[in-house]
Amino acid sequence: MAATIKDIRSETGLGLATISKYLNGGNVRSENRQKIEEAIKKLDYHPNETARSLVTKRTRTIGFVVNNIASNFSGVLLQHASAYLHDRGYGMMICDSNLDEEQEAESIRFCVEKQVDGILLIPVSKDPSSLGSAEKSGIPVVLLDRELDSDDFDCVIIDNSNAAERAVDYLIKCGHRKISVIYSGEYTGSERFKGYRRSMEKAGIDVPEKYMFSGRTHSAELGYNSMKELLKLKLKERPTAVLSTNYEVSLGVIMALNESGVKCPEEISLIGFDELILPMVMKPRLTLVAQPMEEIASEGARILLQRIEEGRKNPPQKVSLYAALKEGESVREL
Repeated sequence: MAATIKDIRSETGLGLATISKYLNGGNVRSENRQKIEEAIKKLDYHPNETARSLVTKRTRTIGFVVNNIASNFSGVLLQHASAYLHDRGYGMMICDSNLDEEQEAESIRFCVEKQVDGILLIPVSKDPSSLGSAEKSGIPVVLLDRELDSDDFDCVIIDNSNAAERAVDYLIKCGHRKISVIYSGEYTGSERFKGYRRSMEKAGIDVPEKYMFSGRTHSAELGYNSMKELLKLKLKERPTAVLSTNYEVSLGVIMALNESGVKCPEEISLIGFDELILPMVMKPRLTLVAQPMEEIASEGARILLQRIEEGRKNPPQKVSLYAALKEGESVREL
C-alpha cells in the first residue's frame, strides 16, 4: 500500500499541519524539513497530485507551446526551461504548433483544458486572439523569442534588430560592401532584416534586390535555395558576404557552399545566428550572433512563476536581452 501523509507523521512525530505546509511548498524549520525529507525517502512517499490540486488550485504543471519542436533552437529553450522549472517543483507539458496558427490555438486550448498553471509560448501567429482561452481562464502566458501585435503579454526576446545591425557593421568594417541577407517573414527574421537595412543605409550602401532573400519561415531549405541562387550570379556580381539570420538557414547556406565547392571565407564570408552544434563542427569556425539561450528560457520561466504567485499586479514586462557577436574565422578582411 502506498505511503500516506499519516505515515510521515508517524515516522517524524510532526503534526499534519507542518507536514502539509512543507508538501505544499511552504516554509518550515530546517530540522523539520530534514525529518520530512528523510521520511519521504524512506517511505517512498508520492503525493496525490490530484487531491493536492483540489486544495491548492494548482497543478504545478507548465504548458510549453513551441512553434516547431524539430528546431534545434526550440529544443535548447525547452531543455533550459525544463531544468529551471524542475528545480522549483514544476513539471512541463509540451505541445508543438508545427508552424501552424490554428494548431497553435488548439495547443493553447489543450493546455487550458489540462489546467496548467501557466504557459510559455514561442508564437507562430502575431495575433493575440489565439491566447483568448488562456486569458478567459486567468492562466498567465509568457512569450519567448517573439512578440505579438499586443503589449498585454510578458515577453523575453533579444535585441534582434540591433544584433543584426552590429553583425553587418562588422562586415562593413572588414571591407565588405556587397552583402547579401537571407531572412524569413517571421518576427525574428523581419526584425533582423531591419537591422541589416539600417546598417547598410548608415554606410550609404545600396542593396540590389538580387542580394535579398526571404521566405515564410526560417528553414535549411530557404538557406540552401537562396545560396544556390547567389552562386548563379557572375563572379563579379556575387556578394562577398552573407548574413544568415537563423541557425537552420545557416545549415542550408553551408550545405550549398559545400556542394558547390565554394570556400568560406576565401570566396564568400558568412555570419550566422545561434551558438548551437554547427559552430562547433564547422571549419572555419563560424562568426555568429550568440543568443543567450539559457537566460531567455530561465527569465521567461521566472516571470511566469512570478505571475502564478502574484497575479497581474504589475504591467506586462518586455525583457530584451543582449546578443553578443562572437568572432570566428568565417569572415575575410578585404
